[in-house]
Amino acid sequence: MSTKPTIASVVRSEWIKFRSVRSSVTGVVVTLLLTIGLGALITLAVRSHWSQTDAVRRATFDPVSTSLSGTLFAQFAVGVIGVLFITAEYSSGSIRTSLAAVPQRLHLVAAKALVVGLVVVVVAEVACFVTFLVGQSIFSGVVPTASLSNGAVLRSVIFAGLYLTLLSLVGMGLGLILRQSAASISVFTSLLLILPILTLLLPQSWQNAINRFEPSQLGQSMMSPTPTANTFGAWSAFLILALYTAGVVGVGAGMLERRDH
Repeated sequence: MSTKPTIASVVRSEWIKFRSVRSSVTGVVVTLLLTIGLGALITLAVRSHWSQTDAVRRATFDPVSTSLSGTLFAQFAVGVIGVLFITAEYSSGSIRTSLAAVPQRLHLVAAKALVVGLVVVVVAEVACFVTFLVGQSIFSGVVPTASLSNGAVLRSVIFAGLYLTLLSLVGMGLGLILRQSAASISVFTSLLLILPILTLLLPQSWQNAINRFEPSQLGQSMMSPTPTANTFGAWSAFLILALYTAGVVGVGAGMLERRDH
């Protein structure tokens, strides 16, 4: 008599898949390089032009979110990690084997989400703390700096890593819904890049109401020690993005449960 696989065994299987797929490993490396490398380049550029910065910009300067600027590029890398972890199985046809081995489809989704989430949160948190420390070291003596001993600063750095983690799960959810790499990546990119541009065409009052709900703006709010006008606080932004993530993954899980039989 065959026995149903346990969650633990499914997670182990998905972990083996993740580390054996070249796109996953490449995505992790790219995430580290973009977060740390571009973060360092941006902080170097700010330092080199600090003497030319006007008084207003100096007064509103945020050394925390500036040093974390690399996450604005890394967010696309983590999205691709989540997307390809699903769609690669559809393109290769191995999804049939996965579904045959794990009849409880929600268990399969949960295991994939756990593997992607744990890998990305570790990588993202390491990258965010490193880029923050590197950035403050670059700023030291020239540009105002921030310290992790400040609770709001520590929260911002931690939330930067959580922002990238949630986006990787959004990518995974889109992969479950669309099942095609190109379509999923296009929709993911549009949510982060095209949607903010489109809202610029709206009246200013509408922009103020809509912009703060955009995923990219929620990420900015999560990484900022102090909220700015027409934005959510860090915790509210985190909760809203977590709800978005749960909704996308939930829809994807529901669609997987009903189809591919």
